[in-house]
Amino acid sequence: MELRHLRYFIAVAEEGSLTVAAERRLHTAQPSLSRQIRDLEQELGVALLLRSARGVELTEAGKVFLDHARLAVAQVEAGREAARRAARPLKPIFAVGFLSGQEVNWLAETTRLLGAELRNIEMTVSSENSPELADGLSAGRLDIAFLRHEPNHPELDYITVGTEHFVVLMPSDHRLAHQEKVDVRELAKETFIGGSNLAGPMRQAIEDYLAANGLTIEPAHRVHNLTMAMSLIASTRGVALLPAYAENFLPWSVTSRPLKGEPPTIDLAVGYKRSNNSPTLALFLSRLKQQAKATAGR
Repeated sequence: MELRHLRYFIAVAEEGSLTVAAERRLHTAQPSLSRQIRDLEQELGVALLLRSARGVELTEAGKVFLDHARLAVAQVEAGREAARRAARPLKPIFAVGFLSGQEVNWLAETTRLLGAELRNIEMTVSSENSPELADGLSAGRLDIAFLRHEPNHPELDYITVGTEHFVVLMPSDHRLAHQEKVDVRELAKETFIGGSNLAGPMRQAIEDYLAANGLTIEPAHRVHNLTMAMSLIASTRGVALLPAYAENFLPWSVTSRPLKGEPPTIDLAVGYKRSNNSPTLALFLSRLKQQAKATAGR
């Protein structure tokens, strides 16, 4: 039994067809593939596939063997990658976290600031909510994170990189979608979707804004990420106040409108642990501060 027999069998099992597996997955002739599968069955002494005009189905023996075949192939791939890593000099890891959705705006800028240093490091990227990012910085899992100013982490420092205004999100056919700008007092008449405790700074900014306009609105639902917000807006026909970067992810069923008057805002910052002595972090922060200074000068 050779590794190719396992790969061939897995492809046929997943495609449900010898012909499709041969043409699309394995790029080999179907008769040759059939012969390889027969050889494997003969070596095992059991039938793995039931052949019919509709394709192939796994026998009970085939279902059991498929799990072991996948595990064997995965172990071989893991061994290959481990060997390659062992042959290469280890590169330091620079772990970057993004408030979910912000990677669209800031990943390219991060790689630009790192520049040629990218050749000397292994950069990892993850997306989480802001409190989880702060926890990751504190625990040393992350070197930098694009997040909100989290109040319960005195060991972190922040560099503000942007200030976003809030917009109103609503179903695309909502009555407020016909307005160019929305009066915040209109939201009191709607199913309101607010921020959860996991989105503390965002929730506080919204509540402060509503209070400043003499409104007390108890949300029907609370969310802490964009996916939850979009789903609830579409399914409950509710409205929400969210930072403008949410407009990058609007499905066809949800639209946005600006607020009348001065909208609330929220800062986005690069956070890092003050005691982190990574040379790559020092380089990144130096370049980020230089860019911020140049931008302020202009």
